[in-house]
Amino acid sequence: MRSSRPSQIGVREVANLARVSPTTVSNVLSGNRQVSAITKDRVQWAIEELDYRPNHSARNLRLQRSGIIALALPEVRVPYFAELVHDLARAARDRGYRVLVEQTEGHTESENAVMHGLDRGMVDGIIFSPLGITRETFERRRGSTPIVLLGERILGADVDYVGTDNVAAAADATTHLVARGRRRIAAIGDQRGTGGTGPQRTRGYRRALRQAGIRYDARLVVRTSTYHHRDGAKAMAELLDRGVELDAVYCYTDLLAIGAMHTLRSRGLRIPDDVAVIGADNIDEGRYAAPPLTTVTPDKAAITTSALDLLIRRISDPEAPVSQVLVPHTIEVRDST
Repeated sequence: MRSSRPSQIGVREVANLARVSPTTVSNVLSGNRQVSAITKDRVQWAIEELDYRPNHSARNLRLQRSGIIALALPEVRVPYFAELVHDLARAARDRGYRVLVEQTEGHTESENAVMHGLDRGMVDGIIFSPLGITRETFERRRGSTPIVLLGERILGADVDYVGTDNVAAAADATTHLVARGRRRIAAIGDQRGTGGTGPQRTRGYRRALRQAGIRYDARLVVRTSTYHHRDGAKAMAELLDRGVELDAVYCYTDLLAIGAMHTLRSRGLRIPDDVAVIGADNIDEGRYAAPPLTTVTPDKAAITTSALDLLIRRISDPEAPVSQVLVPHTIEVRDST
């Protein structure tokens, strides 16, 4: 049964019922401060008890903000990024923000447009997953729109960042295959250059082989230009056509792994009896693959909440110290290994 409501419900009424300060209520609503779980639960209870509805429009007008944040991604159709859009939009809505999605397709000109063209006034901040931005490009950016990077850290750039340890994740994936008794382990997804996800995951793959006393064989590594099903299928066909012996494959994304499994099945090979397969990202499609796909699972909830919290903090306090967050990962073991 709800308590008797004052004629005008505001932050002060919520604070009185929760026995906290109005500032604490505001911090819970905005998500821009650390509040204990017990206090947060008490404030949420008071909000529900009073049926309080924050007036975000009035807040944004008072603070001269748009109430919109941009999420810039290479490809929205990639399941991992589609899930990120879904989760971030929901979390942002709870904090009084709407999300503008910008697709760059990894093109340098599109990424530069995000860096230089999304000015404050249009959006309050940007969460950005770039492919080709360098430290020099970032340091030349115009404007002061707050930004948080996702994915690979731009070394030396003074910017908030959230990502996973791709070297460690790749090493763990390869070690998982070694622990299953596999010795001829291929890798699909390497890319040219010294930065980015591909080279980082190749480093982890090679580290795990070295630690297991397995000689690195360059014939077992296939580069791909992108990380779609077709790239994985083509790369696996290339490996098989080379005639190189293999009993397992680490694919740098689940889409690559699902494509690789398609080729293995079409060639009459059994998974995992003949070739074990592991992917990365833990997209829903992998759970329903044939067989279900073992995968490296990043803490997606932590990626979403960390990026959003860092951005809101930067919007509220442009002078806050830079934070760089690495979220944990696990191995989700399924039938493909």
